[in-house]
Amino acid sequence: MPEDVSAEAVDVRRDRVGWLQWWPSARMLRAIRGYQRWRRHGWWAWPLRKQAIVRARFWNIICGCDVPVEAQLGRGLMLPHPCGIVIHPDAKVGINCMIFQGVTLGNGPKPGAPVLGGHVDVGAGAKILGGVTIGDHAKIGANAVVLCDVPAGATAVGIPARVIIRKNADAQSPASADRPGESPK
Repeated sequence: MPEDVSAEAVDVRRDRVGWLQWWPSARMLRAIRGYQRWRRHGWWAWPLRKQAIVRARFWNIICGCDVPVEAQLGRGLMLPHPCGIVIHPDAKVGINCMIFQGVTLGNGPKPGAPVLGGHVDVGAGAKILGGVTIGDHAKIGANAVVLCDVPAGATAVGIPARVIIRKNADAQSPASADRPGESPK
């Protein structure tokens, strides 16, 4: 998705799952959202909440992850390979985020739980620990251990993660620049 997209624009195609389609992570997220929808209703909705909790736990087991029903997950969240994902119940995930396998959003040296902005991509095996804030359109590299805030549009890589800020997003990358002595195509 292009980076000029607003952090508030939800890609609804990410939430769709067909009736006979085997997509465990989408079914787990649907069960979690069902619980959160029925939680807003009164005491009469307790059987529906219990049913949603059982469905969410079932899909957590199938996916091999731990995503609690209390977590605040934005629309358009994608978990392409949900195996090993652990999310703190107080964590907040923005819209259109993509979280790969083995990611942990949990407690750390800074008190609180992580907050991810919109359109954040978190690489496989990354750990985001403590009350850190990840800005919109940020990218977290694979196996990075993030212990500090990451500004919007930046990339965090390494153990512990260091933040790389893109100075000019419109500039050509060195790989795409014309080589000396070659004519442009």
